[in-house]
Amino acid sequence: QVQLVESGGDLKQPGDSLRLSCAASGFFLDRWAIGWFRQAPGKEREGVACISVTDGSTYYANSVKGRFTISRGNAGNTIVLQMNSLKTEDTGLYYCVARGPCSRDGMRGLYDFEAQGTQVTVSS
Repeated sequence: QVQLVESGGDLKQPGDSLRLSCAASGFFLDRWAIGWFRQAPGKEREGVACISVTDGSTYYANSVKGRFTISRGNAGNTIVLQMNSLKTEDTGLYYCVARGPCSRDGMRGLYDFEAQGTQVTVSS
């Protein structure tokens, strides 16, 4: 069974750091582009970051550049999103995704696999 399962969502204060992980089963992540989306209440879903499988290039939304880092986990078959210097506007439901469009210019389009989402709340 193909599945993506996230962990790490939490309640944090502005300036804190948080690490989200996403474990895949049923397929190998290193064969596909991977990424993270997020959706805040009342807002459209936003592509946060992705890693291309063709050349390893990465994309970051302007709102998270310099603060978030996406990587393929050392444990294998995992996706990691390291989030530093969190802001209240980072609050939202974060989804990891796999097998879809990713380039330095963006990650617009459909992904074949998507997790259920993990809640990140940043509040003082």
